[in-house]
Amino acid sequence: MTTTENIRKELQALVDAKYKEFHSSLLPGANNILGVRIPQLRIMAKEIIKKEDWRTFVESTDTNYYEETMLQGMIIGLANMELEERMNYVAMFIPRIDNWAVCDIFCSELKTAVKKGKETVWQFIQPYLKSPQEFELRFGIVMLFHYIDEEHIDLLLKYADSFCHDAYYARMAIAWMISICFVKFPEKTMEHLKHSKLDNWTYNKSLQKTIESLRVDKRTKDVLRSMKRR
Repeated sequence: MTTTENIRKELQALVDAKYKEFHSSLLPGANNILGVRIPQLRIMAKEIIKKEDWRTFVESTDTNYYEETMLQGMIIGLANMELEERMNYVAMFIPRIDNWAVCDIFCSELKTAVKKGKETVWQFIQPYLKSPQEFELRFGIVMLFHYIDEEHIDLLLKYADSFCHDAYYARMAIAWMISICFVKFPEKTMEHLKHSKLDNWTYNKSLQKTIESLRVDKRTKDVLRSMKRR
């Protein structure tokens, strides 16, 4: 039986006290971290989806620990199901996201969903890009990373210009998105940055994230440094 209780016992056997201390320092306010590493959670998720009753755990709301929520998100991304069912589970899961780590891992696990229904998922994330809620908004923005391509780049940069929110993790997601856009579409993104309507903090953070990239050459980084707003 794939009960939350059984899964909790399994998680507790994998606790790494040092990792708990390290990971808790990255997630201020999260006081329910056991300290189980992501690769171990992914192995667990792959084992759970082999069982017929994995849906019972995913739908369960009696989770106590950060890792239990993380596992639910991984399973939604990894389990074999039709796109419509997966998107129903995604919609169910989004309100459970209360930190950047669960958000970002969940979004990365949805690669398969995007491959199978790129347009469906694109339409699905649009309302989240306008959400007043910090982590709903971050979910929408991080999902855009799957769309940094020829077809969508102009729409993404246009969205970045319309972005207006003071939530830290949403602004950081925009900066991160722009830095990836820069790596993949340097000329277009440079042109965008020169005329960017972003608030100063998010704009400067976008420059910083791009400068930190190992895929941007030194000369370009110097140009980006000179573009910082005072």
